Amino acid sequence: MSLAALKSVIDAISAPTISFTILTVAFPFFFPPTDWFEKIHRKLGFWRLWTKKGGIIGLLLITAFFVLGYFDKNFNITLTKPDNFPIVLLIYSMFFYIWLGMYKAYQNDERLDAGLKPNEYNDPDDKVLVWPDLVYIEFIALILFQVFLIVWSILVAAPIEEPANPAATPNPSKAPWYFLGLQEMLVYFDPWLAGVVFPTMIILGLMAIPYMDINKKGDGYYTFKERRVGIFIFMYGWIVLWLFLIVIGTFFRGPNWNFFGPFEYWDTHKVVALNNVNLSELFWVKLLAKGLPSNILIRESLGFIAVFVYLFVLPVILIKTKLKGTYETYGPTRFVSLMIFGLGMLALPIKMYLRWAINLKYIVAIPEWFFNI
Repeated sequence: MSLAALKSVIDAISAPTISFTILTVAFPFFFPPTDWFEKIHRKLGFWRLWTKKGGIIGLLLITAFFVLGYFDKNFNITLTKPDNFPIVLLIYSMFFYIWLGMYKAYQNDERLDAGLKPNEYNDPDDKVLVWPDLVYIEFIALILFQVFLIVWSILVAAPIEEPANPAATPNPSKAPWYFLGLQEMLVYFDPWLAGVVFPTMIILGLMAIPYMDINKKGDGYYTFKERRVGIFIFMYGWIVLWLFLIVIGTFFRGPNWNFFGPFEYWDTHKVVALNNVNLSELFWVKLLAKGLPSNILIRESLGFIAVFVYLFVLPVILIKTKLKGTYETYGPTRFVSLMIFGLGMLALPIKMYLRWAINLKYIVAIPEWFFNI
């Protein structure tokens, strides 16, 4: 395959509809949440990514991608921007530390299966004091990181532009890199959801993890086998629904917030036809061939029913069927909390696929009240 053909393939695969689907489908094979996925995980050799050889190969592939991008005239413009440098560090650091955690977890799982103690096991009598042991290590880390930031500030120019000019708006106009995940979510949700509700749920959900977690296994040592469902859910939310959206917003969103492949020229005149429709329009206009009812509640009744079933009926069905044991184990308070955060997280990929498949913009659309879902 020629270099140009390889770039074309990467551009095609990078489309959100394809890349997001590949990540979602492949994810449970890398972080198997059930025995069935664990068997496939072992059979197909996905576990090899969490070996030393797999980690080296992964880092080499990431490096090869960036080297290829550096020598590409289109990708080089985006890749070498000073404010995109943190994203490159993010990709390297997140891959390394995720690999390191899984590598140690698999080592401990093998030791536990053999009846041995995990590598991090310490004798309860062998105590390490916070002062000076821990504080000393943290102080050294602080100094090293400060040196890194000083060197970075000297070698890389600060991405400070001229004062804002209302007559010349940047295209694309992007948020800081750490908000690009939220900006990407604005494509699929109204601002009150993508900018207020979901960030609040993310913060509260992370704070609530220690109080909702009743699994005492894995405390103080790395393990995957004893916590695979929790690790799978957390990693999917963290990698696919957050980090991946940041990468898309950084490298793949160009002028007019259109999608461009990493090696594709950012044409400001690119036009993508989108006939966004709401659920009420699909139901009343396209399905029933009628005009939209003048009464707002009647017009959006199907949307309200869909949201009600998703948030309130679906959890009850799960309690009676698939998650009956989970409900009995966790109790009503923890289970309801898990459902709130879980269904909120699952709403993002559902809405993304609805947007891609049928151009669905809002399930409930009430612009008169500035309320859209």
